[in-house]
Formats: sequence, C-alpha cells, structure tokens
Amino acid sequence: QGVGDMEPSNSSLDNTCFGVFNASPSPNASQAGITSPWFSTTFGLIGLCSNLFALCVLLSSSRQLSSRTRSSFLVFLCGLVVTDFMGLLVTASVIIPYHFIKFTWAQVDPSCHLCNFLGFSMVFFGQCPLLLGATMAGERFFGINHPFSRSTSISKRRAWSIVGLVWGFSCLLGLLPVLGLGRYTLQFPGSWCFLTLLPDTGDTIFCLLFALLGIFSVLLSFIFNTVSVVTLCRVYHDRESVQRRRDSEVEMMVQLVGIMIIATICWMPLLIFIVQTVLQQLRAGGQLQVLPGETQKMLLIYIRMVTWNQILDPWVYILFRRAVLQRVSPSLRPRPSLPSLYPVLNPSLGCKLTRD
Repeated sequence: QGVGDMEPSNSSLDNTCFGVFNASPSPNASQAGITSPWFSTTFGLIGLCSNLFALCVLLSSSRQLSSRTRSSFLVFLCGLVVTDFMGLLVTASVIIPYHFIKFTWAQVDPSCHLCNFLGFSMVFFGQCPLLLGATMAGERFFGINHPFSRSTSISKRRAWSIVGLVWGFSCLLGLLPVLGLGRYTLQFPGSWCFLTLLPDTGDTIFCLLFALLGIFSVLLSFIFNTVSVVTLCRVYHDRESVQRRRDSEVEMMVQLVGIMIIATICWMPLLIFIVQTVLQQLRAGGQLQVLPGETQKMLLIYIRMVTWNQILDPWVYILFRRAVLQRVSPSLRPRPSLPSLYPVLNPSLGCKLTRD
C-alpha cells in the first residue's frame, strides 16, 4: 500500500532522505498485508483513546492523594502517559494521511524537513518511555531499599524536573542526525522516517547509540525492579510489619513490573535487530546504498511491535490500581493502623509507634 508512489530511482536522491529503500512498482501480497493503512489507523486511534483515558484517571487520582511518595510516582506515570499520547498523536498525524492521500515525499518535502521531524519524533518518543521506566525503577529502588537515605520524599516539582531532564536528554539524542551524526531516512513502505541502518560511520554510531541506550535502560529497570520486589516481599511478610501493610508500595511495584515487561517484549526485538544488522554490515565490509528488502520488512514488523508499547502502557495503570487489585484479591485490603485500633492513645505517641 503506497509503495509504488515512491520513485527514489534518481541518483540525485541517493544522498538525501529518499534513497534508502527500493520502491517496487507493484507490491506483492505479503507487502500489501504488512503495509495496510488500517494497521496505523487502528493502532493510532486505540492508543490515543487509551492514553487519554489513563491521563484522566491519573489526574483524578492525584487530587485525592495525600502521600508524597505516591504523588511523585503519579508524576512519573503522568509523564509517561503524556509522552505516549503525544508520540502517537505526532507520528499518526503524518503517517495516517500518507496512507490515504499517497503524497510523494520528494515533491512535498524536497528538503527533508518533514522526514527529519518524523525521524526525530520516532527517536524522541521511543527513547523517552524506556528512560522514564528506568528512572521510575531507580526512584522506587532507593525509596524501598534505602528509605532513610533521603530526608524527605521527592516532591512533585522535583519529580517534574526529573521528567523534564529525561525529555531534554531524549531531545538531544533525537537532534544528533540534524547536527550531523547519522541520518533520518524514509523507510519501507514510504510512510515513515527513522534512523538509517547502513554501514556509514555516522549512521552506525547513531544506530548503536540509540539501540544500546535503550537496551541499557531496559536492563537497568530489570535490575532495580528485581531487587525492589525481593526487598518488598521480605518486608511484606515480616511478622513485625504485619500491621503496616505496604499496599501503596505493592501497587507501585506491580505497575512498574508491568511497564517493564511490556517495554521488554515490545522494544527488545527492535533494539537487538538494529544492533545485529549494523554489526553484520560492519563485519561484511560492504558498501550498501540501499537496505535489503527483507531488512526493510523486518524493521517495519518490529516497529509495529513497538507501537503496542504505547497502547498497553496506559492500561497497566488503569488495570493495576489498588482499587482494582483489591477486588481481585481481598487479601490486599489495608489493615487498620495502630492509632485506629487504640484511639485512646496520645496522638503523638500513636504517631511514634506507627512510625516504629
């Protein structure tokens, strides 16, 4: 669908963003299946509605919370949902119209500004969720394993500052091709732009930087979350702590583990594929000017998988909230605190005993 509309056969286009893949004049049946416009349209609409619904639930929950720790965690979740929503909105606003209008990129965007913007959006909105997931895992790791190393919990303002730093770092990463390191080029079937998997020095460095940074973020999330879950299980089953069930921590860790699992399943195949493709081309020592057809199709399939990350992320929070978990497992219902069991206690003494 739309492959035949691209004709980057002129040698003058080889050094631009239009000469990376071969545009066959008549797509075969397999190409027509994986390049169907209904994939992009359906996934885009479902993802936008899911993230918008999750954002409304987050905003409603944040107004009812008094816990500072939980509030800062909701800020990170809100940053993740906003990132996913904007990523789908920006990319879909270019990709979906292409599938139905079938415009010619070389005519509409001869200077590659739109292609560079779309490629930047793919990298920025792709790397942000991975970095935010690692940041959230790190914050919970220190909050659970070293609760007394910080005088106070992270405030909302500081949490938003951390989210802003993640956005800024991802923005700098996405701007590297614009600054001269690597290129954003049009990808099969001609509806989107992404980093270039060709054996050029700049392209190779940028591809490896993007992929290895994403892999590192996923592995860091896995390490932090694993240690936090083990620590939380020990505290949760401690007899001395039975009156202080850490339901809020359990809820946050369940959501973090869900986000990590989804990111691993959706992102790791693409990131590993990028590393393998680039390293294989370096070992082969070839001077490819056009990506092989099979590489083009596999890249598109892995990008389809990545799209599911933005669709499923909001449902992790929607489905794994404490209110929902308590309906599934009544054992997660909070137990009464010490002051509520013994109201005759002096308030200050009750607070001290509760902290102890």
